[in-house]
Amino acid sequence: MKRKLNNILITGGAGFIGSNFINYLFGQSATGSSEFMDSGFNGKIVNVDCLTYAGNLENLAEVEKKFGEKRYFFEKVDICDRSEIERIFKQYDIDTVIHFAAESHVDRSILGPEAFIRTNVMGTYTLLDCARKYWNCSLDNIRDDVLFHHISTDEVYGSLGATGYFTETTNYDPRSPYSSSKASSDHIVMAYHHTYGLPITLSNCTNNYGPYQFPEKLLPLMIANIRDGKNLPVYGEGKNIRDWIYVEDHNRAVWQIVNSGKSGEKYNIGGENEWQNIELLHKVIELTAKEVGKNAADVEKTIVHVKDRPGHDARYAIDCSKIKKELNWERKMTFEQGLLMTVRWYLSHKEWMDHILSGEYTKWIEKNYKEQGR
Repeated sequence: MKRKLNNILITGGAGFIGSNFINYLFGQSATGSSEFMDSGFNGKIVNVDCLTYAGNLENLAEVEKKFGEKRYFFEKVDICDRSEIERIFKQYDIDTVIHFAAESHVDRSILGPEAFIRTNVMGTYTLLDCARKYWNCSLDNIRDDVLFHHISTDEVYGSLGATGYFTETTNYDPRSPYSSSKASSDHIVMAYHHTYGLPITLSNCTNNYGPYQFPEKLLPLMIANIRDGKNLPVYGEGKNIRDWIYVEDHNRAVWQIVNSGKSGEKYNIGGENEWQNIELLHKVIELTAKEVGKNAADVEKTIVHVKDRPGHDARYAIDCSKIKKELNWERKMTFEQGLLMTVRWYLSHKEWMDHILSGEYTKWIEKNYKEQGR
């Protein structure tokens, strides 16, 4: 039996990756790139988000305008609230869960780990258990028409040396409260598959970049600081290495897995695009300075090296050969093209950036949702 994919519950759909995913499914690519606007999806989306600091419904204004109350529904609900999650499964007859919702900022997890354990571990458990019961899944009732897809991170694997890559069989070795909470949730997802027969897929992705990312993250922070003439803080020597993928390429991979991935399998999603943080910053300075009419050499002088993050992983790099071979996925966005588009997007969306940095986006939510009783 083919997966239904008719009534999809997306958690964390007002966040960076989740909102880009919903836009992608509805053909509303932030960049307007045609290759990221044809998902083929024609069902309904229920976006569940409790709208913490990183959730912004302005990211989905066009989807709400065109598809609201017909094919797109928003529910301001905490994923740990079991009664509300059970209601949503029943009310919308959910047949697919795509679980993006997570506390994800490593620095915040170091300062306050409890929220990460609650959301990433208990929230995932609540969703899994509600799905299991609503779908009546057991080892005696194996279903292949429903699916729970869990979005995870490469950070669960720990830190690499100068060589090597994370594969789907790499042992978990998380180093921060954030990555350990995600590792825990991964294990619980797999346990529900093996113990209860819940049909699941799981993906571990590398660093994403693109539109709608919360401004405390590296790229939007640096772009805004260059624009505004502020210092550019770099942890330590800036030699930590990350693999970068354009967010819409990641979301294409997720959709490919949801449609064609094998139940019980996990897939690594990577950009095959490693950069030292300091070298990436030099590239961002070059592109942004040119766009705003500044001298790149002058901007370079605003780099400030600050005390390194505790437990800062040295290098991440993903081997994504499995998803390329088994599901025929490949990246469409080159890094040079994607980074320039990202820089231009943030510079041309100053109001969006300023709304978030000032907290004004919360007033937008109140006006457009609370006043309408939603």
